[in-house]
Amino acid sequence: MTTVDTRRTAPPVPVAGRRSPAGPVLALLWAGAAGAAALWWTGTGSVIGSAGWLTGAGRLAGLLCGYACAVLVGLMARVPLLESRVGSDRVARWHAMAGRYTVCLLTVHIGLILAGYAAQDHASLWHETVSVVLDYPDMLKATAGTVILFAVGVTSARAVRRRTSHEFWYYVHLLTYAAVFLVFFHQVSLGNEFNGKPVASALWYALYLGVAALVLWFRILAPVRLNRRHQLRVDSVHKESPGVYSVVVRGRHLDELGARPGQFFRWRFLGEGLGWTSTPYSLSAPARPDRLRITVKALGDHSAGVALLRPGTRVWAEGPYGSMTADRATSHRSLLIAAGVGVTPLRALFETLPGEVTLLYRARGSEDLALGGELEAIARWRGARVLYALNGAGGERPDISAEALRATFPGIAGHDVYLCGPHRFMQDVYEALRAAGVPDRRIHHESFEL
Repeated sequence: MTTVDTRRTAPPVPVAGRRSPAGPVLALLWAGAAGAAALWWTGTGSVIGSAGWLTGAGRLAGLLCGYACAVLVGLMARVPLLESRVGSDRVARWHAMAGRYTVCLLTVHIGLILAGYAAQDHASLWHETVSVVLDYPDMLKATAGTVILFAVGVTSARAVRRRTSHEFWYYVHLLTYAAVFLVFFHQVSLGNEFNGKPVASALWYALYLGVAALVLWFRILAPVRLNRRHQLRVDSVHKESPGVYSVVVRGRHLDELGARPGQFFRWRFLGEGLGWTSTPYSLSAPARPDRLRITVKALGDHSAGVALLRPGTRVWAEGPYGSMTADRATSHRSLLIAAGVGVTPLRALFETLPGEVTLLYRARGSEDLALGGELEAIARWRGARVLYALNGAGGERPDISAEALRATFPGIAGHDVYLCGPHRFMQDVYEALRAAGVPDRRIHHESFEL
């Protein structure tokens, strides 16, 4: 680790961290699940025999599955409160968990309901399945929706994700909207919890219509308004280091976006063969009234194509998203730890975070230090420190263990630490920070890996 500059500015400015609403949001979601179970309880009379137990349990699983479908779609709506306060990566993990719950509950619902009906009618499981699908109201639509949900679940499994393109996964994932729409109608037409119960029906419609309104506004209307208002276009592309390029995007009234250092947008570059993919890239400099900048490493087809963008290319952006901002800080001392192109959001924070700030930049060699000149200039300007953790002459990796961190950064337990880099790197550094005594609440990170 080598120091570039160690001058200090005026006395540090205390920072008050904003509390994440993750806890209350989760409590609200689980309260909704309890409410769905209460609907089943109040709508269930005497349970008689094995057929009654099977169908009763199947109805409960179905009701919880219907609620989970609404939650699943709501978490896809990119609501600013969730994306910018809870964090996009945490919301993505909630969405993945809700997806697993949905598929499991759907499987249990189908199996128990069909088994209960078959026992009740003294018929074979196959005969009962055909009868339910073909004869019951809205069941053909529900069957189509079920097939889609299972397809989305299969393509979301890690083993399948690793073997398919992001574009394929993304567009199959969008079919979730169609699936939820298709399965909704059989819930209200066949569910004992809703038949002849206008209050329960009204609540269920309100749940689904509310979620649909969130999707319509935040996934469709708000992005259309943003891009019509700001008219984004590529201004220039600059090489920063081998395989790393910065893209300057110009537009109108960009200060109205409210983009903060540490946040990201989802970008589509139109007319260059990149418009089919929406990819998250962090701002690598504080937003200006007339321009934004991202810095991208060529790791895949989309990111490699960014280097070939031509000035004037139309840009479609959605955001800003992300909660790795100054709002998370609880101390006047901050340590930023970056690896590779993960330096991009931390470069913007390095310029703007109040108080005493140090940046630790991990890279293989000096030629891989993207934005290194800017970091050194910022360090001189604000009197901060930049430390580099580079491989040795023989390829030896630098020591970023708990002991090394404590020795390099005295009082590290009192720092806010911002992490960004490859997933494995962040895991290792997170464990080292915890071993060095840094509380979990002071370790701030965000990952684009879903």
